[in-house]
Amino acid sequence: MTTTTFLSNHFLIAMPTLTDPYFAQGVTYICEHNANGAIGIVINHPLGINLSEVLSQLEITAVKSEINELPVLCGGPVHPERGFVIHTPCGKWRSSLEMSKEVSVTTSRDILQAIAQNEGPEEMIVSLGYSNWNAGQLEQEIIDNFWLFCPADTNVLFRLPFEKRWQAALDLLGINISQLSSDIGHA
Repeated sequence: MTTTTFLSNHFLIAMPTLTDPYFAQGVTYICEHNANGAIGIVINHPLGINLSEVLSQLEITAVKSEINELPVLCGGPVHPERGFVIHTPCGKWRSSLEMSKEVSVTTSRDILQAIAQNEGPEEMIVSLGYSNWNAGQLEQEIIDNFWLFCPADTNVLFRLPFEKRWQAALDLLGINISQLSSDIGHA
């Protein structure tokens, strides 16, 4: 990777040798990557709680029971009390970052209120916490064979079951995981 290669709006795909519980068989959506570092949200590790628990802590009531049942993901180990909504279409929320023409990340309460009123985005992921890397750290982890990467895909991001996202992201690269070597620099 050169210093001009940044991975915003890409997936980081964990290599099979990565066993950290936050990232094992994980797919991380990179929200921001520049010379100062990177920020991402894991998109396939459910926390085991539903949106109803988050909404009740914020004293927000959902109009439909299906909304309460939406799973909440573990976005990463940093600030697990902070919420993030990755969604499409982009919309006009108070605190949104547009990642592409199709995808935004929003951190403001107004999007949760809209979701609870069944007026939220068409497709979304709700997560708590995020992942971050200091300047040069992500690049070194890629060199050290912890990650593969590819452009983000909305089908993987929003429409596949969580347990299928890791393999689907690998499929985007055309990689058969059983044929990967954990050794670096060996054919």
